[in-house]
Amino acid sequence: MKLSWKVVAFMLFLFHSTNHICLAQQEGNDEADDEAEKQPTLPKGQEHCKGIFIWYNFISRTKEFPRLKNTTAQSWAFKSRVTILNMGTSELQAWKIFIGFQYKEILVSAKGAVLMSGVDFPAPVGNGTYLSGYPQTDLETSIDTANEFDKIQVKVELRGTQFGLKPPGNPMPKTIKLANDGYKCPSPTRRKASMYVCCVKDPKLKANKTTKTKFLPRQKGDLLISYDVSQAYKNNYLAQVTIENCHPLGRLDHWNLTWEWMRGEFINSLKGAYVRKVDISGCLNGKVGEYYGDMDFSKVLNCEKKPIIFDLPAEKADDAQMGKIPFCCRNGTLLPETMDSTKSKSAFIIEVFKIPPDLNRTTIYPPQKWKIVGDLNPDYRCGAPIRVEPAQSPDTTGVEAVKYAIASWQIVCNISRPTKGNSRCCVTFSAYYNKSAIPCDTCACGCEDTAKCNPNKPAMLLPPEALLVPFENRSVKAKAWAQIQHFKVPKRLPCGDNCGVSINWHVSSDYKQGWAARLTLFNWKSINFENWFTAVQFKKAGSGYERMFSFNATLLKELNNTIFIQGIEGMNYLIGKKNGSDPENDPDVPGKQQSVVTFKKSGKTWPNIAKGDGFPTKVLFNGEECALPSRIPVSTGIRFSVSLSLLFLCKFVSLLLIQRLN
Repeated sequence: MKLSWKVVAFMLFLFHSTNHICLAQQEGNDEADDEAEKQPTLPKGQEHCKGIFIWYNFISRTKEFPRLKNTTAQSWAFKSRVTILNMGTSELQAWKIFIGFQYKEILVSAKGAVLMSGVDFPAPVGNGTYLSGYPQTDLETSIDTANEFDKIQVKVELRGTQFGLKPPGNPMPKTIKLANDGYKCPSPTRRKASMYVCCVKDPKLKANKTTKTKFLPRQKGDLLISYDVSQAYKNNYLAQVTIENCHPLGRLDHWNLTWEWMRGEFINSLKGAYVRKVDISGCLNGKVGEYYGDMDFSKVLNCEKKPIIFDLPAEKADDAQMGKIPFCCRNGTLLPETMDSTKSKSAFIIEVFKIPPDLNRTTIYPPQKWKIVGDLNPDYRCGAPIRVEPAQSPDTTGVEAVKYAIASWQIVCNISRPTKGNSRCCVTFSAYYNKSAIPCDTCACGCEDTAKCNPNKPAMLLPPEALLVPFENRSVKAKAWAQIQHFKVPKRLPCGDNCGVSINWHVSSDYKQGWAARLTLFNWKSINFENWFTAVQFKKAGSGYERMFSFNATLLKELNNTIFIQGIEGMNYLIGKKNGSDPENDPDVPGKQQSVVTFKKSGKTWPNIAKGDGFPTKVLFNGEECALPSRIPVSTGIRFSVSLSLLFLCKFVSLLLIQRLN
């Protein structure tokens, strides 16, 4: 049977159309399947959450090596997942959560997030940790995205190690919660291998009346770092990095700034600062070397994943190639505004090159894990970069116009109080009413070598003159003083304080209308401290500050009656120690400065100097909080009164005996 050409053509058309319809249906089904996979199956009753839903799921764990019989010492590798879903009507910008780990966990990776502490993996998080989003920092609403789950939720895959809980128990956190301001989280609901919570906006919190913008307003903190992109091209951009000291007692000397590139970027050039290592080895291979195959890398400045950047000396400020940037080239010094507002800011400009797939002038990711340190300064803990309103600056043409940055991020850093043994300066106490000086605590600034000393014994009392010599030369004086004063001497002498700077506070007099003290600074480091400052706080006596003789001092009433002290012109250098010619007989001599300070006794509650009110409760040097002694000098007046009473008693008994004998 022969088919006409019209029938054959019709059949071919039918087959072709049916194939297209099937393919279209298949593609539609695939997209539906993808959306179904992204949409989480919420616990029963939680689909009515009207805020931010956080869900922690424990997945699995396996025993690690070495295999131990001791349950508390055995380590386990665990996997878990945290889902953050925006089920509310407001966009969540720069999301951050807290996970209350409790089994000595060590976090090895967190895909989809970064540690807000800025530390590297593996990171100990046994006391809990804060995570923030990267690369997805914001969570839009279901309404604005037509339920597009890629934009309204994020899943963070966690891998790590935990200790001390054997199966069948599951190592669940104590709690989980949203850490963004303005949200209220109840206690999470717990299941065997999961826990979840719905965090809603706090109705009692009054929102600030600000103009609504696409990005968050700039935040407050002790130290603020701005990353402002001023020029952007397909494969590179220019950004200005500005560091601003906002704490009235914070400070940095010879700062070193570091971060981590997350997407293969590298530094082509810098103005106003420089890198510690000019290293291009990271660019020669891998994706960078492939994409920039014809580039002359000898002119590239740095290809490290974690570059270290430092400020330039003052003589480079007018250098056409390296300087000519406002607020640059101050040798890494950032002073508090209470000391000099013109020296509280640093800035530099960086040229960054990108690699695929980020070859778009609008695709810019700031570096993560920011950290900044100084010589002997506070410990700053920096958060993750937050997208904020674009920075504004005067137009370079000179006309009255404002120029906006292409994009801006802000990194907020706050001072963390040093933990025991992690200080870098310490305080000694002495008084006119006690012969012994109380030295810095044992291992106040840490102890690396404890083979020949005892890190757990309290420091031995000293004659006041012993504070002038290095610790390694004090042993003989300490033993001799203990013998004279009838103090016990431990078999293994306590270790030293190992601090670079020590400060002696000596109560020198106490009278009816007031009292006086002597402040002495000792520099045991080899470096000089230029434009140094120190600050002291008291529980009761600070408001009575009257005068300081050899230093400049100001009473800051708004800061808990803190006395802010700095050297006068010509005496603002605390020089480093000088080496002695003979370490045994001629020990090192520390740099030293000293002044007397007087106080008035006023008000209803006068300070009781003999009971310890004359000693500060907080001391800072160049912004670093110093370790205080764990004891204060005791007045010997009580001992004297007891001895006097015994003397009278003995005399009375003697008289009675004489009378009886007669």
